[in-house]
Amino acid sequence: MKSLFKSKPKTPAELVRLTRELLIFVDTDSTTKGTKRDEKMAELSKLIRDLKCVLYGNGESEPLVEACVQLTQEFFKQNTLRLIIVCLPKLNLETRKDATQVVANLQRQQVQSRLIASDYLESNKDLMDILITGYENMDLALHYGAMLRECIRHQIIARYVLESEHMKKFFGYIQLPNFDIASDASATFKELLTRHKSTVAEFLTKNYDWFFAEYNKNLLESTNYIIRRQSVKLLGDMLLDRSNSPVMMKYVCSKDNLRILMNLLRESSKNIPLEAFHVFKLFAANQNKPPEIVSILVANRSKLLRFFSEFKLDKEDEQFEADKAQVIKEIVALEPKDRS
Repeated sequence: MKSLFKSKPKTPAELVRLTRELLIFVDTDSTTKGTKRDEKMAELSKLIRDLKCVLYGNGESEPLVEACVQLTQEFFKQNTLRLIIVCLPKLNLETRKDATQVVANLQRQQVQSRLIASDYLESNKDLMDILITGYENMDLALHYGAMLRECIRHQIIARYVLESEHMKKFFGYIQLPNFDIASDASATFKELLTRHKSTVAEFLTKNYDWFFAEYNKNLLESTNYIIRRQSVKLLGDMLLDRSNSPVMMKYVCSKDNLRILMNLLRESSKNIPLEAFHVFKLFAANQNKPPEIVSILVANRSKLLRFFSEFKLDKEDEQFEADKAQVIKEIVALEPKDRS
């Protein structure tokens, strides 16, 4: 007889409430074992998969706006997000993947033109502490990393992370021996330093000394080729951004920074010297070079001119050639300055 009567589909709000109840069970119950617990975990997995279907569609139909709104409202009414993050280690791999997609999607869902996820996270910033330190757990790093990148789409959350002690940890995470986790941490690091221009400019200005000391030592001078390539590219992105002009001017007045960039120019690979050139040209273009910068450039003038005469791209690039010509012109015109 059961097959004659299909159960009424659960509403988005009901799905969230049932998910929340089971997450509370998973988080707090330590006595239920065996088959009963397995059944509840299987039910939770199905509910989280159903949440994903509401938000992303089921392959046959697109997600319904009203259903997504209802789900989002219910999700952030109480601590469902906190529960899903805290309970992630207890979920199986497929359910972790589904949960990660649900959390990621909810960061973009608008309710009456508001990103209510941002309001929730503003009052629960400590969740970022869990997500960031997730890079220290091989089983959770990629899931928490994906959630973290979506959360820092909200400027107030990105500012919290930038201003926290956690920023220093990224220099270690990027050097982790596990390639996938290190790459994920690098992607998050880049997002933090490029997405919200005004917040990034404020962070770099306030934290210039320690940040670039760590950046140079751990990233630009790393023994790992991939780390050097990615970090010199990111450095160019940061310094060439107009929002960071004061930071750029400070950076190009340092002889230690110039030394590092000149070493990167000499690398045998094609990619690193090209990215290093985009930063080096800022040193050359600076019309108020300190005497120590001028001295280094003058002392290495013949080597630099010889290098740039042979420095070419595989494909013709008018902008690159124009930039290179300008750099050569600046170096040729240099006169030693009196240090006094």
